[in-house]
Amino acid sequence: MEVPLTPLEFMRRTRRLYASREGVVDGAQRWTYGAFFDRCDRWSAALQRLGVRPGDRVAYIAPNTHAQLESFYAVPQLGAVLVPLNFRLVADDFRYLIQHSGATVVCVSAAYQASIDAIRDDLSNVAHFVALDSHGHGPGPRWLQYESLIEEATGDFVRPAIAENDLLAINYTSGTTSRPKGVMITHRNAWVNSVGMLAHTPMTTADCYLWTLPMFHANGWTFTWTVTAAGARHVCLPQFDAATVFRLAKQEQVTRLCAAPTVLIMLANAPAEAKQGAPRGLGVMTAGAPPAAVTIQRIEDELGWVVTQIYGLTETAPAISICEPRPEHAVLSGDERARIKARQGVELITSGELRVVDDQGREVPADGKSPGEIIARGNVVMAGYYNDPEATAACMGNGWFHTGDAAVVHPDGYVQITDRLKDVIISGGENISSVEVEALLLRHEAVQEVAVVGVPDETWGESPHAFVVFKAGRSATAEQLQAFCREHLAHFKVPHGFTPVAELPKTATGKIQKFVLRQGRPNLSAQ
Repeated sequence: MEVPLTPLEFMRRTRRLYASREGVVDGAQRWTYGAFFDRCDRWSAALQRLGVRPGDRVAYIAPNTHAQLESFYAVPQLGAVLVPLNFRLVADDFRYLIQHSGATVVCVSAAYQASIDAIRDDLSNVAHFVALDSHGHGPGPRWLQYESLIEEATGDFVRPAIAENDLLAINYTSGTTSRPKGVMITHRNAWVNSVGMLAHTPMTTADCYLWTLPMFHANGWTFTWTVTAAGARHVCLPQFDAATVFRLAKQEQVTRLCAAPTVLIMLANAPAEAKQGAPRGLGVMTAGAPPAAVTIQRIEDELGWVVTQIYGLTETAPAISICEPRPEHAVLSGDERARIKARQGVELITSGELRVVDDQGREVPADGKSPGEIIARGNVVMAGYYNDPEATAACMGNGWFHTGDAAVVHPDGYVQITDRLKDVIISGGENISSVEVEALLLRHEAVQEVAVVGVPDETWGESPHAFVVFKAGRSATAEQLQAFCREHLAHFKVPHGFTPVAELPKTATGKIQKFVLRQGRPNLSAQ
């Protein structure tokens, strides 16, 4: 009698109950759930005819469009593995990720097709390239046309048996190394996290979700499936713009959205005329970096929206804690309530066990002061890193997933991150590897040594800043170094500032002491 736990069950149920309800909006295009799922079936059939079989990987480089949303149903129901890539990366990143994942089909939106054309001769594992935005014509003869393939398909395909521990997606995350790691998410991981989202932030068919969060980010924090499970309405937003968010919120009667803290800042700082008439009571889920209490307070006081913070990682599918509201919070002042909302909170009822432990593996006291590392175990923790058993063992070898995040536990049991044990920089919800940026800057002819750290940034939460030791007799301006980085890195990875120093602080063994640099006040000279 057991049925595998998979988000494809949400598709089955919603198709049965809500086929005639409007399910997806993308600009001027609107589909009922019945029509949307028919498109998903047709694309599954087309992929199967192209040779995609269970276990094959299908990569996507696309913003928040209906085609990207369709991938979260059409690919998994073939038993294939979805690989949604960060579209903000550059061609060299795409080359590595596509090769590493072993993707045999790559589906690309128009804005990124030139990047793929520049590297496609290196992608020998890819059998087919699909242009997502084209209909009957496209960027070149070597591109298949997505809409044409859907129109030609019948929707009939062989449905393989799917086990809940089968891979559903590989989500890449930068972590602390110069090359991203592929997080293997199973059908069970995704189902459990989706149900957890619904349990803590209930939705119904009356709700409308606006896609301000990129779908490639940990599968849109599983809202790609959660919204469908509720029979609520998806409203796609290919490119974030604060004025457009407020316009759509009013036009579509939006009730829910997710946003990194930097997006909250942009919304809070939008012109007054854009905010005018915005619906009150809209639920906002935030994560990606600890939000400032003042940002939460502005959103709630000025817009009348309700902010809830969740915490997790791509490796935990992604949520393992939520700053759950309690009745006693309601009587607090706005400032006090915002300070509590800025914490990472407590375990989701579905995510499993979360602990904060010291160096000896002992739980720290709940005093709001004693630091430790957040560790977790449960049904949302990944199956491991794709093709990287050593990295998997390093973070999961003792039966717990070690997050690398330092935190304290308050007397009420709420966890709050105080720092990161890793050197990853989180800027606007994007993970930036300091090692990757440093490796590039060391290629500059004038640079002898460099250390990149995250510094506070009012807009992005934090931003990368480079401390540079120049070679004898050589130098470069901040503008020259920034231009050099922009030639080779995705723009969000480029340091906002550069500080020349005579030497970098180091330990006796020669290791750079980045905490010393973080404690300083660098001159952000290249904003």
